Amino acid sequence: MKFRLLTLISLVLTLAFSESYAQFNLDGQILQRSEFRNGFGGLIREGQDPALFTAHRARLQASYQLDNLTFYMSIQDVRTWGSTPQVKASDNFLSVHEAWAQIKIGDYWSVKLGRQELNYDNFRFLGNLDWALQARAHDFALAKYEKEDMKFHLGGAYNQASQSLVDQPFLIPNQYKVAQMARYENKWGKVSFSALFWNDGREWQNFDANGNLLDKGVRYRSTLGVPTLKYNSGNSQISAFYYHQFGKDITGKNLNAYNFSLAYNHVIPVDREAGKLWTLSLGTEHISGTSNLGDDVNRSYNPLYGTNHIFNGYMDLFFVAGTHENSVGVEDYFLKSRYAFNKNFFLQGDFHLFYAQNDVFRTGQPEAELLDSFFGTELDLTLGWIVTDAFSIQAGYSQFFHTDTFATLNGVSNPKNTQNWAYLMLIFRPTMKNKFVGILL
Repeated sequence: MKFRLLTLISLVLTLAFSESYAQFNLDGQILQRSEFRNGFGGLIREGQDPALFTAHRARLQASYQLDNLTFYMSIQDVRTWGSTPQVKASDNFLSVHEAWAQIKIGDYWSVKLGRQELNYDNFRFLGNLDWALQARAHDFALAKYEKEDMKFHLGGAYNQASQSLVDQPFLIPNQYKVAQMARYENKWGKVSFSALFWNDGREWQNFDANGNLLDKGVRYRSTLGVPTLKYNSGNSQISAFYYHQFGKDITGKNLNAYNFSLAYNHVIPVDREAGKLWTLSLGTEHISGTSNLGDDVNRSYNPLYGTNHIFNGYMDLFFVAGTHENSVGVEDYFLKSRYAFNKNFFLQGDFHLFYAQNDVFRTGQPEAELLDSFFGTELDLTLGWIVTDAFSIQAGYSQFFHTDTFATLNGVSNPKNTQNWAYLMLIFRPTMKNKFVGILL
């Protein structure tokens, strides 16, 4: 990996000092986050000790632009403090996050090929997962038509685990084998709108007792939606989104699931020139689910490739890292308040009420008992401070007040009364930009 990094730097410098008009940008990021986890990502039981750790992401990003061609590469190191010995020859924490090339064709068309982030709309279905230190990128081919407010993106991918001589089972976890995407967005006056179609195929396999492959195939899950629908009027905004999933899940069961949200946002300009703004948001999100007694149809919606941390509370109890997938769904009713003291400093408080979208039963007894649908409440507090253009601080505290229904559904007996999480994050973003014009050296 060190050889690859040196090769990248050598290539970029060689191109930069070539006989052409070009621009070379080099920047980076060091993100350090300390976390206290006492129920984050799942209820913690009495007698279990909370986790406390510090982790970091160090990322080096380089881009090179020449005429209509853009080359970009991002290398990152993601690790937890103390996870490797002080004296070591190598480790497996350095990786390529993005590596793509984009060529502009005419005035409006461009093609982008390689490992890249797919970051669209409100990040609910397609997001770069930037909160997670490792983030998310796809190996993807993307054709883009962009003219003023109208954008149309069309892309796809076909994935394999290796460069084999004959077809092999595709065993990469949580990864599609094939995907297609079409997305359109536009703006008409005060209305912003986007539409998305995503189709991905997951490979299934059957093996015998000796591990020999008997059969395999691809099952397709399709998602059709309106990720963005916004109406702006003065200091107020009404926003909504809707997704519907159909096709088959990996087990072959038919899918019929949905996700929708409706929210009202209002900004009170206390002192707009000084950056003092008070923002209030009131809304709901419904994610369909399947009763835990089972159903002939899978009614559990999955946001798949979204940045799910920013939805349904910051304690990541729903749809983050596989939590609450193929379950009873969730209804989230929220109130959010954010006060910006100036352009660089803000305090935010969010309050959530969570309910099951489908029936929850207590099983394992002679007769299943229908439970109350109320999951609990969560309070999230966030503080952000942009100290300089290259350095910022963010901190937060969250607490979840669970019910017996939520503990029973997740199979957690004797959970702690206090389920909370806190973090402190430091972000460094140094940037170096040089513009090379004409003949150099």
